Amino acid sequence: MTTAVLEGIAGFVPPRTVANGELPVGWCVDDAWVRRRSGIGERRWVAPGVATGHLALEAARKALSVAGLPLVDAVIVATSTPDRPMPAMAPWLATRLGLGGAAAWDVSAACTGFVYGLATASGVLASGCADRVLLVAAEVYSTLIDPQDRSAGIVFADGAAAAVLRRGGKGEPGSVVAFDLGSDGSQDTLIQVPGGGALERARRDDYRPEDRYFRMRGREVFQHAVTRMAQSARTVLKHAGWSAEDVDRFCAHQANARILSAVGARIPVPAHRHVTNIERVGNTGSASIPLALADAAARGELRSGQRVLLTAFGAGLTWGSAALLWPELPSVPQLDGVVPPVAVPAAPAV
Repeated sequence: MTTAVLEGIAGFVPPRTVANGELPVGWCVDDAWVRRRSGIGERRWVAPGVATGHLALEAARKALSVAGLPLVDAVIVATSTPDRPMPAMAPWLATRLGLGGAAAWDVSAACTGFVYGLATASGVLASGCADRVLLVAAEVYSTLIDPQDRSAGIVFADGAAAAVLRRGGKGEPGSVVAFDLGSDGSQDTLIQVPGGGALERARRDDYRPEDRYFRMRGREVFQHAVTRMAQSARTVLKHAGWSAEDVDRFCAHQANARILSAVGARIPVPAHRHVTNIERVGNTGSASIPLALADAAARGELRSGQRVLLTAFGAGLTWGSAALLWPELPSVPQLDGVVPPVAVPAAPAV
């Protein structure tokens, strides 16, 4: 049976490191408090003038290099922080990678974006519409943080990661084995950016400038995240014909350390099999799973043939899981890098 096969992956984070001790004084937090609540010791935030497209471009270039610079037929960008509401980022990215003319579109599923994008890429490859797909997940959440909201500010960060996928067969190294996807729109206000869209334009009197910042009801989100990711992960294990004991590496959306621990215990997969880097990069939304995988691959923690379980949860509400066999990859570069100047069109004034 035809499926997607991973043949390249890489991540990129902006060079600016913000340790817990460097967070705004007005938030009244210290390193111990932040680590206790989130498991995060530092995060990466972009410098002024740097946008999602800059990070996406760097991650994509690195992933294509790992894959041997193959010809790509389609480009998918998963993001909830696009540079502009319209047009989609993917055509812009494809052109700057020298892939102009390729099919290109965005996926918006918040922190579940990479898993939804992976399922989309797998379907495109299985249908024969493309032989290779470049899937990029990128976020600059620091631009959505309310300066008065420490609960979101301590957690969310910026980063990007990209994966190159080709058409192949199930069972070969790198192949995607199974998916599970879901959503619940009745809980759409739990995680949101209320303003900035067509609804604000249609009802301007109902919105304030601060409505363009990220909002999350943390306690409720915690319960939904743990429940949905654990259920979805168990479902995809059934689809794959695996047990929890069969899982060699488990990579969940890097929401916070307490959620990761609770989800892992419910599946259950032992903690020593978890892939995580939240302590060093924070919560990077849709980019968090591929960033953690690229980071682990760069450190030699992933081996060909290992059974890898992915699960994610985000605004929408959305959730999803995937099972895959890890490929044999050449050396994967480290995450760190320097963002060169790239022209990103500014959004027009409204």
